[in-house]
Amino acid sequence: MTGVQALERKHPGLPLAAGQVERREFEYIRHGTQAFIVSFDVATGQVPLLSQGDTRNEQDFAQHIQRRVEAVPTVTQWHFVADNLNTHVSETLVRYVAQLSGITADLGVKGKAGILTSTQTRAAFLTDSSHKIVFHFTPKHASWMNQVEIWLSILVRKVLRRGSFPSIQDLNSKVLAFVDYFNRTMAKPFKWTYKGKALSI
Repeated sequence: MTGVQALERKHPGLPLAAGQVERREFEYIRHGTQAFIVSFDVATGQVPLLSQGDTRNEQDFAQHIQRRVEAVPTVTQWHFVADNLNTHVSETLVRYVAQLSGITADLGVKGKAGILTSTQTRAAFLTDSSHKIVFHFTPKHASWMNQVEIWLSILVRKVLRRGSFPSIQDLNSKVLAFVDYFNRTMAKPFKWTYKGKALSI
């Protein structure tokens, strides 16, 4: 989730009154933006890791994956669901997965040869089920299939939409506090309710 703005309301809102909802001042002060990389555990419904920073590049994503893997060293194989963002099929990530999987073969040169040639060859490598880390990429234009997107919409509704953040640090601390609260009190696996229907031709 990129470009999350730390917006501070310029004036205090008007409190709730009988028959009236809380009213907010529309003027705000900008204090910068943050990017959040989130891991969502589909089995428990918890958010075990949220990384925040000024950027969301291939190193940031690879470091996030590394932090998640190193936090639970007893896991024998990891499965990550991700969309088709270019940072999810990066050279840095391929090299990390190869190292962790004990692959010593030459990976090639990005844009020229070998596994690193293109996003397609890197994606094929990252989805190999024999590796210690296996990625599953959602179809294009179907990010809604990735359950972390549902959790991000909860974050927006509960924290970001009506929040007032006087600094980047305040934004980060409130988001992390919500993650802790969510994991303790609200977390449960999401269940799909839509059964689908056959396409008619």
